[in-house]
Amino acid sequence: MMSSNNSVDLLEDGAFAASKNSWNRYYSNSVVQPLLTDLYQITMAYAYWKSGKIDDHAVFDLFFRTNPFHGEFTIFAGLEECLKFMENFHYSETDIEYLKHALPQGIEEEFFEYLSQLTAKDVTLYALKEGSVAFPRVPLIKVAGPLIIVQLLETTLLTLVNYASLMATNAARYRMVAGRHINLLEFGLRRAQGPDGGLSASKYAYIGGFDGTSNVLAGKLFNIPVKGTHAHAYITSFTGTQELKTRVLAHKETGDKRDLLELAIEHRVQLSKILDISTEESSEGELAAMVSFAIAFPDGFMALVDTYDVKSATDPPEAEIDTDGQNANGDGLSNGNGMMSPENGDGDGEDDTMTPPPMCANCEANARNARGCVIRHLKSVGKCFRSGLLNFCAVVLALNDQGFRAVGIRIDSGDLAYLSCLARETFERISEQFKLPWFSKLTIVASNDINEETILSLNEQGHKIDCFGIGTHLVTCQRQPALGCVYKMVEINAQPRIKLSQDVVKVTMPGNKNVFRLYGADGHALIDLLQRVDESPPEVGQKVLCRHPFQESKRAYVIPTHVEPLYDVYWADGRVTQAMPSLEEVRDRVQNSLRTLRQDHKRTLNPTPYKVAVSDNLYNFIHDLWLQNAPIGELS
Repeated sequence: MMSSNNSVDLLEDGAFAASKNSWNRYYSNSVVQPLLTDLYQITMAYAYWKSGKIDDHAVFDLFFRTNPFHGEFTIFAGLEECLKFMENFHYSETDIEYLKHALPQGIEEEFFEYLSQLTAKDVTLYALKEGSVAFPRVPLIKVAGPLIIVQLLETTLLTLVNYASLMATNAARYRMVAGRHINLLEFGLRRAQGPDGGLSASKYAYIGGFDGTSNVLAGKLFNIPVKGTHAHAYITSFTGTQELKTRVLAHKETGDKRDLLELAIEHRVQLSKILDISTEESSEGELAAMVSFAIAFPDGFMALVDTYDVKSATDPPEAEIDTDGQNANGDGLSNGNGMMSPENGDGDGEDDTMTPPPMCANCEANARNARGCVIRHLKSVGKCFRSGLLNFCAVVLALNDQGFRAVGIRIDSGDLAYLSCLARETFERISEQFKLPWFSKLTIVASNDINEETILSLNEQGHKIDCFGIGTHLVTCQRQPALGCVYKMVEINAQPRIKLSQDVVKVTMPGNKNVFRLYGADGHALIDLLQRVDESPPEVGQKVLCRHPFQESKRAYVIPTHVEPLYDVYWADGRVTQAMPSLEEVRDRVQNSLRTLRQDHKRTLNPTPYKVAVSDNLYNFIHDLWLQNAPIGELS
C-alpha cells in the first residue's frame, strides 16, 4: 500500500485550499439557462397560457426506473446546480427576441410579456440530500408550483440530474471495487463529451469517491486536488544526455550543488550490477528526460517507465536455463496467458488487504535467493520496462543524495498486475540494499483503459498498484451512457394524475407523496416507503404494512428501529432554504450513505434488489385511480 507520506504528496490540496469551495459557490455555468430546454416545453407553456391555466397548481416527480450498471443503487447528484438554475431563472430580452422568431407565427405579444416576467419565486422544490443513495421509483426531486413554470423547468432539471447522478454512481462503484486505501484519479477530460461534460465528470467523479483529477479548470472551480505526471512525448523529446541544458541541483537542506546526471549515472552503474541489467539496455534519452523532470520537480518526481512498447509477459524472451536447470521464464509468475495466477481474494473491492503475488519456485524454496528471482523476473519483460525502471531508480537515488524523495512511477501499458509486482519487488530489493525504507513504498500508478472489471481482475491477481488513473470508461459511463430520469405530473389543482401503460414499469405513482427510509435491527436500511402526504409518518417500534405498488401478493410488515424522512425543502418563496453543503461534505455523504446498505445490495455480481414499497393507503389509492382511468373494453 501507499505510504502515508506519498499519499499526502499525491493528494495535497492546491493553492486555493484556504478558500475551499469559494469558487464553486459563485461559479454558475452560463449555458444553464431557461433556453436550455426542449422546444415543446415552450409551446406547451403557450398552450397552457392560451387555455387560461396560468393559476393552475401542479406537482411533478423527477425519478428513474432502473438502477444503472446492473447494480442495485444510485447516487443522487446535481441538486446544487438545480438550485442555481432556479435562482437565475429569467428570460432575458435577447431570449424573448429569439423566441419571437423561433416559435410558430401567430403567438400573441402578451405571452412574450408574460414570459419576460416569469421567475421561480412561486415554486417549492423538495429533494433528497445530494450524495444520498437512491432507488428506482423514489422521486429524487418533487417540484410544486404554477403549472407553466414547473413545466418549463422539466428538461433543464433532467439534464442537470441525469448525468450528475450517473457519473457519481459510476465513480462510487469504482471506489468500492478499488478499496478504501487505493487512490483514484480522474483522467477523462480528453475523452469526455465536450467541455461541459469534462467539467461535470471531474466534479461528480470527486463526489463519488475519486481523490483528484487531471482537469485544471475543475480544480480551480471546485477545489478538487489536481494531479498529473508527464506524457510519453516528454520522454521522447530527448534523444541523449547531451541535450540537457540544466544538470545541477542544489541540496534541499545544505544548498550544495551537484550534477544530478552524474549522480544518476553513478547509481545506474551500481544498480545494473545489483539487478543484472546492462546499462546498454537503458535509453540515454529516457535518462536525460527523467533527470530533466527531476530537476524541475525534485519534491514531486513521478515518471512514466514504459514510454516505448512494453513487451507483455505473454511474449517472453528466448528460454534461458539458470544454474539449477529451471527454465528462467517458467518461474510460476505466468499462468500461460501472460497474467499472474489469481489469488484467493474475493475480488469485491471491500477487503483492502492484498495477498502476496505468486512467488516463483526459487523464491518459495529459498528466501535468500530473492535477488536472483528479481533478476529473472526483470529478464522476463521487455527491454523498455527494464530501461525505464533502471533509469528511474537511478534518478531517485540521485535525488536522495540531494535530500529529496521521489513520489513514484506510472505504468501506462502492458500487464499491469505483473509489472506492478515486478516494480514493487525491485523497489524492495533496492530499499534493502541501500538501507532506504521509504524506497520500498514508492507509489505505483497505473493507467491504460481501466474499467471496473479490470480492477476486479487486478485484485484477484494481487497487484501492487497504489493509484489508478481512469479516464474513458469513467467519464463516458460506457456500460450505461444514460440514467433515464423522467419528470412526470402526479397532481394538478389537488387532483391526482396517473399515467397508465401496458408496461407496468411506466405506470406512475399518483399524488403528492412523502418518502421514508426504514432501518432494521442490524442498523442497515431495510426499505423505502412512499406515503400520501396526509398520512401519519411511520414510527419507530410500530408495525408498518409495506406493499409492492403493483403486485398484490407482495407485502410485508416492518417494525423499524429508525425512521428517516428523506425529503427536505430546498427552494421556497424565491430562495434556497437550506445551507448548502460543501463538495467535501457531499463526498462524505456518499460514503456514509453507502455504508447504510447491506453488502449484498452493493456487490458487483448479482446484487440483491433493495425494496421500495408503498403504504397500504397509497396502494389502494393507486389501484382505485387506475380502475377509474383505465378504459373498459367491449366485446361483440
